[in-house]
Amino acid sequence: MNLILTYLIEASICVGITVLFYRLVLSGLTFFTLNRVLLIGMLMLSFIIPSLSFQIGITSFSTAEITLPEFLVGNVVKQDSSSFTWQEIVFLTYLAGVVFMSVYLILGYFTSQRMIGKSKLLRYQNYWIAVHPEFIPASFFDYILLPDFNPNRAEQRQIILHESVHVRLKHSWDLLLIQFAKIIFWFNPLIYQFEKSLREVHEYQADRGVTSSYSKKEYSGLLLQLITRGQGWHFMNNFNQFQTKKRIIMMSKPESQKKELRRFLLAFPVLAALFFVFSCEITPEEEMEGPMMAGEVKEVKIGPANINARTLAKDGDPIFDVVETQPEPQGGMAGWNAYLSQNLTYPAQAKSAGIEGTVIVVFVVNTDGSISDVEVLRGIGGGADEEAVRVVENAPNWISGKQKDNPVNTRMRLPIRFKLS
Repeated sequence: MNLILTYLIEASICVGITVLFYRLVLSGLTFFTLNRVLLIGMLMLSFIIPSLSFQIGITSFSTAEITLPEFLVGNVVKQDSSSFTWQEIVFLTYLAGVVFMSVYLILGYFTSQRMIGKSKLLRYQNYWIAVHPEFIPASFFDYILLPDFNPNRAEQRQIILHESVHVRLKHSWDLLLIQFAKIIFWFNPLIYQFEKSLREVHEYQADRGVTSSYSKKEYSGLLLQLITRGQGWHFMNNFNQFQTKKRIIMMSKPESQKKELRRFLLAFPVLAALFFVFSCEITPEEEMEGPMMAGEVKEVKIGPANINARTLAKDGDPIFDVVETQPEPQGGMAGWNAYLSQNLTYPAQAKSAGIEGTVIVVFVVNTDGSISDVEVLRGIGGGADEEAVRVVENAPNWISGKQKDNPVNTRMRLPIRFKLS
């Protein structure tokens, strides 16, 4: 459930960023075909990018800390079967919206089909014309919808030409895709801006098809004459659906110069940034000389070139990553695990948010066995990082590691896995 909610949030952000990019950078250009292709492409990539997962390892060349066995924190909480977590409430609300939008979409489709079934079908210039008094001028997949049919009128010839462009360019399939997107992202107001932008491009393409055969002045007059409030169903491109003033301005606008095509190149860094943020996971990695688990024995030859000391402890002594004799807890690993079991708790914040994962803590066992320099190498949030640090900082002294029979400061790595049951 958490994965689904995370995907929806990330995909919604992708939708929002891409549509804002289009509105700010490209919507004023007259490259309508490219605008349409880009809008459809960005919508599909908004679905795909959050579902991809790539790991990028950043490698530093150093020897590995001694890694302790992973410790599991599994706080089993029995909940009343009648109660719901906030994630479940959010998800059920989301599903209710999906069901409502799906029913609305299906109802619209079958209502349109039923109306076409009741209409008079005519074949005109290789297009199907569906005539019914309740229709407003529109297109629906392969059909041109009209309230009446009289091709001898110049105004109707312009309307038919306009709608034939929608049919020929298969704009209804674009609208079908955007309707499915609205089902999934019904809660995101920017998906409706996406639909508006796509419908505008459709109208600009159809208007251009008309003005290639009729004067812009004559056609603009027709648009003003036919302004109504009627709207068709979701898959329809209605002749007078969108802002008439904006369409007339776009018709009067000179063709965008070819140098403006460079603006489309800006889409690549935008999409690359979304891919990097939502699909790539940067994982710090260290080039290890055979990662050592606690309890392993590894022969270390001592010499000036291979003393594994990277940093200095607070007392000025070097900190070793690999030593001849490893540090060990008082009471051995059984005692260490008992200490963690008695003192580690699942943070309430992480529990309520459904946060799970592994916190990796690094710390130094000093020459006197005390623990210092406790840090989180990788965390999961929700208070789990702080809990892991607290328990390690308060741990009893260890038996220090040794190099050439002398106590040395040794770096340790402890993975603590928080898992809800």
